[in-house]
Amino acid sequence: MDFRLDNGWQIRPIGGSTGMAYMGINEEQQKLFIKRNTSPFLAALSLEKITPRLVWTKHTSTGDTLTAQEWLNGRCLKREEMKDPVVAKLIARVHHSALLKKMLRQVGGIYLSPADLLSNYFRGLSSDLRHHPLLKQVANFLRANQPILNFRHYQVSHGDLNHKNWLLSDSGRLYLVDWESAALADPALDLSMLMRQYVPRQDWQDWLINKYQIRVDRQLEKRLQWYEMLQLLLEIKDFHQRGRFFEMNRNILDLAKIFEKIDLNQ
Repeated sequence: MDFRLDNGWQIRPIGGSTGMAYMGINEEQQKLFIKRNTSPFLAALSLEKITPRLVWTKHTSTGDTLTAQEWLNGRCLKREEMKDPVVAKLIARVHHSALLKKMLRQVGGIYLSPADLLSNYFRGLSSDLRHHPLLKQVANFLRANQPILNFRHYQVSHGDLNHKNWLLSDSGRLYLVDWESAALADPALDLSMLMRQYVPRQDWQDWLINKYQIRVDRQLEKRLQWYEMLQLLLEIKDFHQRGRFFEMNRNILDLAKIFEKIDLNQ
């Protein structure tokens, strides 16, 4: 694709699910990571050194916006590295940054409430899942017990804390990339997503207190549990739509184990 960059620069697709990412390389073998139509929030993330440095932003004649970031050699984090203190520290920086919150609001970032997440689950839900006894019971419980957190306490949330979205550069610096799902939300949404995938349940409290450095009370525990079950519902819906029934049934079993320990009169 011709983006009409300066003479001497070539653009090469580098894969990915969106088809929006490219390598820019010039005659001196200098490289840039170029992405098409990414969020304007990237500038604030670069300023806070959450993502690699933003070099420039350009608008093309086709109406696209290109962003170029420094090209860093490195690798994605391994699954077992996701429970390390450096990961918790970076997530805490994101959640506690007043600048990031201000900038995301200025570029039109959405507020994502528990009700919004439930609506996402029910939107386009198949009849099979809608009438599944366990899933129906869990969804009704979540609707009746939505976390209550004042919007002023919502923080910037990444929304997709998969280990593949973490870049560890060859110089040892850690970055969090792919911010297309970013929103202003309850920080417990990010935390539950990360811990459910990568931190053994018996270590949750230790990870929160000693690595993320937050006080753990009953209210936080209930919010984490709520988002964990909601995330399982969303994944079950996604697996069903893609015909990945082994993973879907695995999540249903996980959800059943969590739900059977719930006090339905809470």
